[in-house]
Amino acid sequence: MTSARIALVTGANQGLGRGLVEGLAARLGPDDLVLLTGRNAERVAGAVAHVAADPATRSRVAGRVLDVTDADAVARLAAELHDQYGGVDFVVSNASAMLTPDRSQSAQADDFIDVANGGALAVLRSFAPVLRAGGRLLVVASSLGTLGHLDPRLQPLFDGASLDEVEKAVESWRTALHTGTAEELGWPRWINVPSKVAQVAAVRAVAAERRDTDLPADRLIACVCPGLIDTALSRPWFTDFSGAQTPAQAATAVLDLLLTERVDPATYGELVRFGRVLDWHDGTPPQLPDGLLVN
Repeated sequence: MTSARIALVTGANQGLGRGLVEGLAARLGPDDLVLLTGRNAERVAGAVAHVAADPATRSRVAGRVLDVTDADAVARLAAELHDQYGGVDFVVSNASAMLTPDRSQSAQADDFIDVANGGALAVLRSFAPVLRAGGRLLVVASSLGTLGHLDPRLQPLFDGASLDEVEKAVESWRTALHTGTAEELGWPRWINVPSKVAQVAAVRAVAAERRDTDLPADRLIACVCPGLIDTALSRPWFTDFSGAQTPAQAATAVLDLLLTERVDPATYGELVRFGRVLDWHDGTPPQLPDGLLVN
């Protein structure tokens, strides 16, 4: 067991993930450990070298190859950190797959869903149980993750759902995408929308089960929307980046929530954007991005 704080970020080779690792490494202490994870060993090593070379880095930074689509691998890492350190203190589920408008949504669905939704589910299932007192677990989502962005016919699938029910709804949506029935069933054409709603619903499901034990122990489980960031993932979708943040800038609000001294109960299990809780039932079906290919 150790008194050192342990932090882990998934999808941390670049973009927001690396910005979060950089911020944690600068704001935590020299005895603390920040684990930078990704599924490509070479990119993980390069990102660790980049962070370690920054004069602002105070904490120890180590790389771990982790494919969040492999739930068993996620569980093994959580068990290892529990055995070695007694648990973890900060976890950010940030991994996401590239989604572009020039390829059909259905052709990209499996990889995107496996990483964004399967990865978030695996992290929640394996790391929430090893979160130490005072710990924080955040899932990076989007303001598109509120329930109102879905057709009213689909909202009951996620509203008040258990984690298993959320997973079942995601698989039902995946099947509809591949059978060509998604649109008639009311699923949005842009797969980013139900993916984000499902991420937030998963967090809400875990939080509903753990709230009574987590809040007295000052633990936080929540979703976070970092806002528009100028990254390779967002570049294909937007033309005006005049108001976009750099990954380092976007990491600031996330880090402030992650490192808050005491948990605000109002944020527990919710989707938080720049410190403000977004209403779960808010939102309207979004306008389709230009040039979107569906099938």
